[in-house]
Amino acid sequence: MNVSLGHLPALKRQQVLTITQIVRKAVNPEKILLFGTYSDPGACAGLFVGGDPGAGAGLVAGRQFPAELVTYDLLVVTRQGDHRSDYELQDVIENRCRGCAPVTVLVHDIQYMNSRLAEGHYFFSMIRREAILLYDAGLIPLAQGIRPDLEQIRKVAERDFERWKLQARAFFRSAVFNCQHKEWKIAAFLLHQSAEHIYQAILLAFTGYKPTTHNLDKLRRYTNRFSIELALLFPRDSEEEDRLFRLLLQGYVDARYKEDYSISEEEAGILTTRIDRLLSIAERVCRNRFISLERMAAGR
Repeated sequence: MNVSLGHLPALKRQQVLTITQIVRKAVNPEKILLFGTYSDPGACAGLFVGGDPGAGAGLVAGRQFPAELVTYDLLVVTRQGDHRSDYELQDVIENRCRGCAPVTVLVHDIQYMNSRLAEGHYFFSMIRREAILLYDAGLIPLAQGIRPDLEQIRKVAERDFERWKLQARAFFRSAVFNCQHKEWKIAAFLLHQSAEHIYQAILLAFTGYKPTTHNLDKLRRYTNRFSIELALLFPRDSEEEDRLFRLLLQGYVDARYKEDYSISEEEAGILTTRIDRLLSIAERVCRNRFISLERMAAGR
């Protein structure tokens, strides 16, 4: 497994080392793995072109890609006997890293990780093959696993994407109906549901893995690395953009249960347009993903 961070600028390497120390102190893990954009030399080469390498902003596909949209994606593998939930540990790590750098964390214990590797699960096999090992306690090795069946993975990915996409489209149609009847709060909840389901569909299409969370911000961050269009749809890089996304984020609970939740006709209209775009982008990038998997399976 790769252990080199040589493809990263000096500031980024230092951030990774600092994050690693924070995680070690927070949860005493078995292993820490870096995957995603920052583990990929090719992706990083494009990311740092045309921008300040220290800041981590660059031109991707001819467009400015804000540093905040690229997070350090970590898989933290915990030891056997740690009885804290994966989600509790995930929140602990992300909160403690907040002042250092943006991180997106998945947490699984070593037994779960090795079981998925033994099954040839695409997401975990990809991490086993491509991730950078930042820390290894050395108590239990990662299983070698088996080679994933890419044709089967494609078929499952297409099936799962279609199922979750149809649900996302149904929620969106209902939101449009409620907007037409000026029921803005109900529309906000349904737009949240549409976004949540299509983000989950994207994750299943690209990784075959779907984290159990309703947190739209986490789902947004999980999927940003698959497409610059996805990343730039809700950039949260200004006060207005952050406020708009929070209205959508709060649609899951606040729009239904809190009397002081307020969303205007204009705001509901903007969010409806954004979710419509999200659905279209998802269909396009995932269709391309299925073509890529088909070619990989055929050895082309």
